[in-house]
Amino acid sequence: MDTPRYTDLVQTLPANVPFVGPEEQERARGAPFAARLGANENIFGPSPKAIAAMRAEAENVWKYGDPTSHDLRAALAESMGVATGNILVGEGIDGLLGNLVRLLIGPGDAVVTSDGAYPTFNYHVAGFGGVLHKVPYRDDHEDLAALMTRAHAVNAKLIYLANPDNPMGSWHSGADIVAALEHLPEGCLLLLDEAYVEFAPDGTAAPVSADDPRVIRMRTFSKAYGMAGARIGYAIGAPDLIRSFDKIRNHFGMNRMAQVGALAALRDMEWLADVQARVAEARDSIARIAAGNDLATLPSATNFVAVDCGRDGDFARAVLAALVARGVFVRMPFVAPQDRCIRISCGRPEDLAVLARALPEALAEARG
Repeated sequence: MDTPRYTDLVQTLPANVPFVGPEEQERARGAPFAARLGANENIFGPSPKAIAAMRAEAENVWKYGDPTSHDLRAALAESMGVATGNILVGEGIDGLLGNLVRLLIGPGDAVVTSDGAYPTFNYHVAGFGGVLHKVPYRDDHEDLAALMTRAHAVNAKLIYLANPDNPMGSWHSGADIVAALEHLPEGCLLLLDEAYVEFAPDGTAAPVSADDPRVIRMRTFSKAYGMAGARIGYAIGAPDLIRSFDKIRNHFGMNRMAQVGALAALRDMEWLADVQARVAEARDSIARIAAGNDLATLPSATNFVAVDCGRDGDFARAVLAALVARGVFVRMPFVAPQDRCIRISCGRPEDLAVLARALPEALAEARG
C-alpha cells in the first residue's frame, strides 16, 4: 500500500481552501499589499489592555490553556445576563462551526443555507457528508422565509443564517428572526452567526433566550475586538447543547494568551466604542470613494461595505484583479447576482487613501 486508507467520504472530496489568504496572494504577486482591505479584519487593532494582558501572560505560555475557559465564559455570561452553562468558547467561529456540524450532521443529512453565504460553513458540512440545500438571496438579504420553507421541504437538521450577513453587509431585525422561529421545522436547529453584531444597529441581535433549544448563536473576538489572529469565538445556547460539545471538541485547543487577551478586551468597553465609531467613519468614507467613481454601495451593518460595480460578475472580477495588481487586497461575493459587487473592509484613513487612488485606475482598466 502506497497511500493511507482514506475514508470513502474523504476520497470523494476535492482539496478545498474556502479563502485564499492575503499572504498567499502576496507571495504570488511578489510584493506586499499597500492596503489590506479584504478579510474583514479590524485593522484598528485590539484594546491596548488586551495586548498588555497577552504580553504579561507570555511567560506562562509553557502551560496549557484552561480547557474550560472558565474565567472568560463567566465574564461573557455576566455581560450577556445568562448562565455560564449557556456559553462555549472555541477556536473562532470557524472552529465552533466545525464542531457543531460534527455534532449534528452525518452522511446524507440535510442542511439549509443561502447561496453565496459563508463558504467555511459549507466546507464543514461537506466534510461530514451533509447535503447542502441553498436558497438565493432576496434583495441582497438572506431570505428568512425561503430558508424556513426549504428546511421543511428537505427535513433539514440545521439552518445557517448570518445576521448581519457576510458578504453583503445586510441584516434582519431581531424581531423578524424571532417571528421566523415560529416557522422553524420540528427538530431543526437555527444557527445564527452574529460575527458582526457589534457593528449593527440596535435591535439587530435576536432577543432569543439562551435556553431556547431551537437556536445557537455564535460570536467572535475577531471583528469588533480586533483579535482575528488569536482565534477565539464563543457560542450561546441551551445547556444540553453546550455540554454536548464536550463529547467532540478539542479541550486544549484554546491558546491561554488568547484567553486572557479576550477577557481584557471584553472589559474595555471604551476601546470597543472607539472602534465602532471608527468603523462607522470608514464605512462613510468607502461610500464617498465609491460615489466619486459613480458606483453605488449597499447599506452595511458590518465592518465592510459591498460596492456595486454596476455590471456583471466578470466586470467586478476584473475590477478586483486590477485593484489587487495595484496593491489593494479586496474580495467579492462568489455567487450571481451578488458577484456584481466587490467587498471592501473598513480601514484607516491611510488605507482608504490608497483605495481612492487605485479605484479609478482599476475601473478604467476593467472597462478597457
